[in-house]
Amino acid sequence: MKKLTKALLILTIAAIMATFVFTLAACSDAKDDGKLYVGLECAYSPFNYTQRDNSNGAVQIYNTNYNPMPNSYANGYDIMIAQRIAESLGKELVVVKMEWDALIPALNAGTVDVIIAGMSPTEERKEQIDFSDPYYQSNLVLVIRKDGSYTDAADLAAFSGAKVAAQKGTFHNDALQSQGPKYGIIPQTPLADFPALINALNTKAIDAYVAEEPGAIENCASNPNFTYVRLQNNTTGFTATDADTAIAVGVKKGSDLTAQINTILSSVTQQKRDEFMQRAIELSSGDNIVD
Repeated sequence: MKKLTKALLILTIAAIMATFVFTLAACSDAKDDGKLYVGLECAYSPFNYTQRDNSNGAVQIYNTNYNPMPNSYANGYDIMIAQRIAESLGKELVVVKMEWDALIPALNAGTVDVIIAGMSPTEERKEQIDFSDPYYQSNLVLVIRKDGSYTDAADLAAFSGAKVAAQKGTFHNDALQSQGPKYGIIPQTPLADFPALINALNTKAIDAYVAEEPGAIENCASNPNFTYVRLQNNTTGFTATDADTAIAVGVKKGSDLTAQINTILSSVTQQKRDEFMQRAIELSSGDNIVD
């Protein structure tokens, strides 16, 4: 009987310890009200990208369990905007890295508080989440090789016969797939991210890819054999609304954060936004950037 009691005691202690360990593990995955959790890819220069250290104001990147990723720090235009928002809210910025297609589901699930990832407030996305006022407006352009056949192109019609790709799940790809064929463009299967698009152009698997102009500037600075055709929305380029080419903060529907973020963004002058973008472009070609 004594041996049985001792065995039960050991089992009870073990169960308590297991519960304690599980509780600690769960706490490590819990969000902190004093932090602003921002979802993004960290792979869309110069809006957001990954570097190996925390130089030039870069911030630590975390995975979706809120654990720091080694030698991974985020920087770029989106990060500069995110830092301004977090500071104004009195919160610590936490950058959570995930795939593009996972951003909206993660926001709605509460994994992140906001999306600051070069995302356009399209009508389709507005059905799922709310958006702040825009913090950037851009043109869609085509990045090409300097040794390719389209260096003299001035409009979409000049790309007849070209194999053109865009990133999956973006307005870039929607515009390409719906509008490209009428110009004789051959839309390709969308690729996962911009590193994949860059690789496809480098290997000549495609003739061009769709990008926003700041991204094209950075991509061409980092890849000397690239250049881009500066198209103008609704004239020489793709037909697009302001909402399509605007970039805004994604917020969960009905959240009080939307109004707060709009107030913060209204205090960021156009001159300051231009300075942020210029600095992001300059920094994104550094030696410590992760391709």
